[in-house]
Amino acid sequence: MSLHKAFILLGSNQGQRKEFLQKARLQIDEQCGSISSESSLYETAAWGNTRQEAFLNQVLVISTTLRPDELMSTLLEIEAALGRVRTEKYGPRTIDLDILFYDDLVYHSSIVTLPHPAIQDRRFVLIPLQEISPDKVHPVYRKTITTLLNECADQLEVKKI
Repeated sequence: MSLHKAFILLGSNQGQRKEFLQKARLQIDEQCGSISSESSLYETAAWGNTRQEAFLNQVLVISTTLRPDELMSTLLEIEAALGRVRTEKYGPRTIDLDILFYDDLVYHSSIVTLPHPAIQDRRFVLIPLQEISPDKVHPVYRKTITTLLNECADQLEVKKI
């Protein structure tokens, strides 16, 4: 089995946000693959539905043997185990786990689209990504994370904590 490099975004804006991120990191490390790198934590204004609490966000890099659909299914199981209930789009959540990149794969299935289709539009994704992998090239846009961040129109506050 070959190892794949996946970038995963963690987010929480309900309850004990740091604890939810910590529990998610432990579950990801146990069930998905070993964490090789992690960004700082960032407090970020809610995106999409702005009438809710701020998020804590973090990006992890993992080495995984899981295929993209298996990895996404496992992340959804971790979300459910940590109390995630999907009631409204962009609504508050205990934990949100998204695959940003999986190697340099461009892929779409019923459960996941890779790379994540909104990376280039969201500073709360690009800033922690830039911290740990500034020269990573987006496989669709063929631009580095640093370039995408410089071009990003999103102006919501993203604050390292």
